[in-house]
Amino acid sequence: MVDIAIVDYGMGNLRSVQQAVRKVAPGADVAVTGDAGVIADAGRVVFPGQGAARDCMREIRSRGLDQVIAATVSKGTPFLGICMGLQVLFEHSEEGDTPCLGLLAGPVTRFASGLRDARGNKLKVPHMGWNQVRRIKNPPEVAVAPSPAGGGLGGGGAPEHPLWAGIEQDARFYFVHSYYVQPRDASLAQATSDYPQPFVCAVARDNLFAVQFHPEKSAAAGLQLLRNFINWNPA
Repeated sequence: MVDIAIVDYGMGNLRSVQQAVRKVAPGADVAVTGDAGVIADAGRVVFPGQGAARDCMREIRSRGLDQVIAATVSKGTPFLGICMGLQVLFEHSEEGDTPCLGLLAGPVTRFASGLRDARGNKLKVPHMGWNQVRRIKNPPEVAVAPSPAGGGLGGGGAPEHPLWAGIEQDARFYFVHSYYVQPRDASLAQATSDYPQPFVCAVARDNLFAVQFHPEKSAAAGLQLLRNFINWNPA
């Protein structure tokens, strides 16, 4: 049994993720693997990814990794999704009209064309570069999917997640993406970023934590988040 399995489905910046995880957990047995058995038995699972949603889901399903990912999350293994590893946890992506894993309710939506910042400057899609991440204590109004019961993010919030320990509010993380998640359950949202309007960039439920940004490319703040994940013991 490996300590940390980094899921390899043929797409994603696996080497940089592996290097970052080894840096914060030098004594751990870290495996980059597409072996369903190894992933299922791992002490922790990191699920990175990049590329087009349709291509990612094709590879995940062709290798039988959709089932092992669902089973790993279900049985309580600490699980970290990164970038596409966040998006495909949801139900459906606009990118290629792609059905995803459906472990979390809500769609994945493309940034609108013609975005402009507060000064009127045109914003490019994909959203690429360093951006502030605002951890949620009292959830603000952000882009979430319509719910049959109505309502959006707001209210009293909950205590901060352990994966934010030692990371300053509004710390900067590195993003590369054209799509963002819209969780139907507002309580999933753990952080937002702005482009130019707030969008959810981190979610959590039980033993699962997933982020839109790349902690492995985000200097000290990213390494701290990975370190927190390695030390995290979900209740």
